[in-house]
Amino acid sequence: MGVIKEFKEFAVKGNAFDMAVGIIIGAAFGTIVKSLVADVIMPPIGLLLGDVDFANLFIVLKAGAEAAGPYASLADAQAAGAVTLNYGTFINTIISFLIVAFAVFMLVKNMNRFKRQQEAPPAEPTTRDCPRCFTAISIKATRCPNCTTELQAG
Repeated sequence: MGVIKEFKEFAVKGNAFDMAVGIIIGAAFGTIVKSLVADVIMPPIGLLLGDVDFANLFIVLKAGAEAAGPYASLADAQAAGAVTLNYGTFINTIISFLIVAFAVFMLVKNMNRFKRQQEAPPAEPTTRDCPRCFTAISIKATRCPNCTTELQAG
């Protein structure tokens, strides 16, 4: 029963909930980035490179059993059962990764900056050591209460 109790304590802590929310938001963010790359970024790049659709960039390694090549699109090649090397999809995935990595970097950078701003500056010391007996005394003291040594003002 101890393991179940420990698991309940872990699951109820804020960190577990924060992690779950982060995973859900991350998955949703991933689909947005995938759409951004496939639907917004890559079409203009493909247009600039001579009307190239990166999703359809592939190399046929082995023709399909159902239909021989050449194939007009990656979907046609896959429907024919061809073995393909899909480097266009890989390029899209790399661009998606770079966007997500940059977004996470910016998020962590801003969170670290926010944490630094919230940290309180170190408190001014209120005591000092007597140079003769090393007793902690008030900074404002002009004489040590322990050894009665006269002190210079703080």
